[in-house]
Formats: sequence, C-alpha cells, structure tokens
Amino acid sequence: QLTDLLQQYATSFRDPMMLQPPEWFKAFICCEAFLQLPFLPVAAYAFLKGGCRWIRTPAIIYSTHVATTLFAILAHILFHDFSKSEHAGPRSLRERLVLLSIYLPYLLIPLLLLFTMLCNPHYKHVEKRKRK
Repeated sequence: QLTDLLQQYATSFRDPMMLQPPEWFKAFICCEAFLQLPFLPVAAYAFLKGGCRWIRTPAIIYSTHVATTLFAILAHILFHDFSKSEHAGPRSLRERLVLLSIYLPYLLIPLLLLFTMLCNPHYKHVEKRKRK
C-alpha cells in the first residue's frame, strides 16, 4: 500500500528522486534518519516546555544543515536533465515549479527556525553562570 502511494506521488508530481534516488540524495536520507529525526523530539520538548535557551545551538545546526540539503535538492529540480531518468521527471518549467513547491516548505521552515534563533532576543541572551 505504501509503495503504491509512493508510486502514485512520484508519477503525479514527476519526482523520480523518490523512486530512484541519486547517491547524494540517499546520503541526505541517511542524514535525515540519523540526525534530523532524532532532533525533532528534543526540539519539540524544548519549544513546548518553553524558556529552554539551550536549544539555540542545536536548532542553528539543524536548520543550517536542512537548508543546505534543500538548496542542493531544489537546484537539482531546477537544473537537472531528467530526460535520461529511468522514471518520469519534470519536462516543463511548470512541472519543475510544481515539484519545487512540494520541497520548498522543507526549506522555508528551517530558515524560519534559523531566523528565530539568530534574531529573537529570548534566544540571543546568554546567561552568565553564578560564581560561588
């Protein structure tokens, strides 16, 4: 059932990376599984609890990493010659932009998180340790 759903998505949105991912995309998938996914419960805890300034550095690392991977993915969508792909890729600029719009939120949300961590005064404030 899930493979049918994946096939339907890849066909509908002409996303061959989901059916036959390039090696660099596979590396990004590993990063997502072993770095990004474990970060999510930690971040959820910190943001739900509130007042956790310690999340600033991990959130900056996370958001920068995710944004960097998305720049590569978006560039691939925009510039790659999909005519040689085994699975159907975008053929027109419109199809490229539709596929781009699916991946774009995965760039915008980490950039919003990065902007928050860098510019929000709550997270910029550094607590000084008390001396005994």
